[in-house]
Amino acid sequence: MVENDVRLSQAGIVRAGAKPDKAEFSRAMGLNLQRLRGERGLSQERLAHMAGISSYTYQKFEKGESKPGTPMNPRLFTLLSLAEVLEVGLEDIVPAEWPDLSDE
Repeated sequence: MVENDVRLSQAGIVRAGAKPDKAEFSRAMGLNLQRLRGERGLSQERLAHMAGISSYTYQKFEKGESKPGTPMNPRLFTLLSLAEVLEVGLEDIVPAEWPDLSDE
């Protein structure tokens, strides 16, 4: 099992042999952000401020949502800003296993 699958499994959102759906993918990305922020000792508010986004928006990212019940879909430049502040590459934020992108 790869590291990302382990994190997803711990969160109870892995389906054996299936690609994650968009909600699962977003939740995994939120868990990555939460872990990276914690490793750096930053509060949600501080990280959001440093990345130039609102605290509310960042809080939703860690939950893997944009609106309640809607998977997050951050802009590329927002992800780049978060990666810069966290001093990581995008590959550390974005899960390796992409979701099924076909229309549902």
